[in-house]
Amino acid sequence: MSREKGCALFLAFAVTLAFAPDAFAKRRRSTGASGGGVPLTGGSKGRSKSTAAPLTSGGGTEAIDRGDKFYNSNSFYMASIEYNKAIEDQGSDELSRQSAEFKMGKTLYKLHFFSAAISYFDRVVQKGPSHPHYNETLQWLAALTRDVPDSAGVLEKIGKYDRAELENPQLSTVRDELYFLLGKYNYQKNKFKEAVELFNMVNPKSPFYVQGKLFEGATHVREYNARPAVEAFKEVLRVAEDSSDPKVRPFQDLANLSLARVFYSTGQFVLATKYFDRVSPESYDWPNSLFESSWANFMLKEAGYSKALGNIHTLRAPFFEYFIKPESAAEALTVKATIYFYNCLFDRASDAMAEFDEAVPDIRNGLQELLKKNTDNAQFFDAAVKIRRGRSGMKAFVERAARAVLTDRSLAKRFGYVRELDKELTQHDKADVAWKATAVATNIFSDIGVNRALMVNEAGEMARKRIERLVNELSALIVRVVKIKFEILEGEKRQEEEDMLAEQTKARDRRARDIVTINVDDEHQFWPFTGEYWRDELGYYRYKLANKCGRTMIPEGAPDASAVSPEAAEGEAAAPTTPPAEEGEGGAPAAPAAPAMEDAAGAAAGE
Repeated sequence: MSREKGCALFLAFAVTLAFAPDAFAKRRRSTGASGGGVPLTGGSKGRSKSTAAPLTSGGGTEAIDRGDKFYNSNSFYMASIEYNKAIEDQGSDELSRQSAEFKMGKTLYKLHFFSAAISYFDRVVQKGPSHPHYNETLQWLAALTRDVPDSAGVLEKIGKYDRAELENPQLSTVRDELYFLLGKYNYQKNKFKEAVELFNMVNPKSPFYVQGKLFEGATHVREYNARPAVEAFKEVLRVAEDSSDPKVRPFQDLANLSLARVFYSTGQFVLATKYFDRVSPESYDWPNSLFESSWANFMLKEAGYSKALGNIHTLRAPFFEYFIKPESAAEALTVKATIYFYNCLFDRASDAMAEFDEAVPDIRNGLQELLKKNTDNAQFFDAAVKIRRGRSGMKAFVERAARAVLTDRSLAKRFGYVRELDKELTQHDKADVAWKATAVATNIFSDIGVNRALMVNEAGEMARKRIERLVNELSALIVRVVKIKFEILEGEKRQEEEDMLAEQTKARDRRARDIVTINVDDEHQFWPFTGEYWRDELGYYRYKLANKCGRTMIPEGAPDASAVSPEAAEGEAAAPTTPPAEEGEGGAPAAPAAPAMEDAAGAAAGE
């Protein structure tokens, strides 16, 4: 049985800023960024007046000076008006205009008009080093990466800077963060050598060191260099072991998952299962790591069948309805059937395929109907929002499957950004009427509207492609199941023929051969499963398995239990080999292809 897609999880992690530029200290919507009708004036610490201050005339340096006074007193709406005067006034000199553009970006950031802030900071970046605030802008771009997804274009702007420009003394408090972000940009652009160099420049004491090492490992994975990838991921584990920071734990789980995938890809299945087992049950990726571990245990043949079946049993627990990927849940049933098939337990293999037929084709058909009804990206975005909220009106099992693939981190960031833009529109609507009548307010409103439309289109397209991919994978599994069922029928036929021959010759007493012994140590107890799942039992289920194959009826393509090659020593990872063929030569379900090493990168690409 082949696995083209391998393990499709991505390491998804949010960029956490450890150092914020002094310029923005604490962001508070209460200081002119939100609330009811926001007056045009307002002092610091929430003071405001009920009437708007008269607008002053004049541009250039005078407008900037007035804007600075309003900015320093947290009157950001008034500051935006003055800075806009300096930008739009034909009498302003170029230096004043450039200074006003930068200060406008800062002001809009303070107001949480992030999309408009990006536009003004982009003007600075496009001017290059000749702009007086070119280096200072890097601090604000770094801050924006916390608030918007990579698709908003902030990382592209950081990518305009040369590495040498990060050495400016003005950037000392955010330099490690910028090494990481610029490395991430180079990673996304497939400039792997530059990316690794930048990740290695992050100070080990920096909060971005662990993330940088994860990306470094992912970069080596992309280049099919297993050994340095393993070392980078192990460095994450070493740092996590010595850290008391709870924020490091998710990165520890990602490193364990990445190591497991690398070792799987290099055919070191014992080591793969070791690191799959280290993924914490509290991890977002734990359910899918159980599924991937099932494949690794499958590849261990008789030594791993019991645990592979136990993991698949765990994944049937109701706790995982919205966490396990539906294609993984469906594929797990094919793994289950194949294990039974290889042990001539054809009735159980047929039961697994009956489970598949009971659910998967209907899910596939329901998702196809969803695609037919929502062809436009904006339309699909609206449908996806309803699915994510559980209010789509679809059949419950179809909605669960769709929801499971529409809640990944990359999509969540985009849907979250649309919600942020909606908040900005609401904030704009509630602002002082006099401010809304100004040119800067009109520009901001237009900018938010355009960016929202673009993000809705992008999120809708990504959501639609997620569903299309799921439909295609389920369709491929349905075709595979047809082949598996044919092989099961052939196996049952051979079994009947051997039974008849044995009865005629009375040559043998055919008995099942136990291939699994469940040993319980002092730290565990043995409890038979009685139909009810308990949270503390998840991940510990084991199956007692017997092999009913006679000497002459071992299925073609079944693994030789005595042919398990010894595992390489830990850390001795080689470059992955070419994945096996699509189907076993004997027609029996073939062993799965190793998951691609790129999967260890996950969302290290940030998307």
